[in-house]
Amino acid sequence: MKDQIKVIIVDDHEIFRKGLKVVINQFESTKVIAEASTGKEFHNLLNSKNPDIVFMDIRMPEMDGIEATKLAVGKYPGIRIIAISMFGEEEYLENMIKAGAKGFLLKNINREEIEIAIKQVMEGKNYYSSELLPYFTQKFLNVSNDSGNEVRFTKREMEILKLVTKGMSSKEIASELYISKRTVDGHKANMILKTGSKNVIDLLIYAIKNKFVKI
Repeated sequence: MKDQIKVIIVDDHEIFRKGLKVVINQFESTKVIAEASTGKEFHNLLNSKNPDIVFMDIRMPEMDGIEATKLAVGKYPGIRIIAISMFGEEEYLENMIKAGAKGFLLKNINREEIEIAIKQVMEGKNYYSSELLPYFTQKFLNVSNDSGNEVRFTKREMEILKLVTKGMSSKEIASELYISKRTVDGHKANMILKTGSKNVIDLLIYAIKNKFVKI
């Protein structure tokens, strides 16, 4: 068996921390090797632990997640940090990204999304909860269109794109359109390729800037 992905969970709410630990340890490829309740406690752990991924709460006593992330990435550039936050705290997103976080999840995440986030981040990609799409789109609504590309989407791609705009997951879209999740993911991949986007967030921003969809 391949080496397991080593995870540290940093959150000052013990019940959430323990629950997340149970879920992560259910995945064959991952193992929680340590927990911390503050950013300061986390940094003390880093002296003896070597995690692949850190799930980092944002608002904590002593040292918040933004500062803890900044210091960790500065010391260990290869560390992958996924921010975890309550709904309504999206204003911290930009600061966490600037600090070096590779992902941003809301605490209402399900098991499937946790597993996808781990996989994406371990592959060197970024991952954000689908509920954050409205925040991204609103933030970039006023960015001018300078792409000059004539991209054409098929009817099915447009259907999927509109549902993505509503914050629906691939599984939800598949159920809505009576197609498989794999088909939805395939269409998303094609649209990302067509537009030269890096991920679904980039695709959505592109689609709004170029007036393919409205929110």
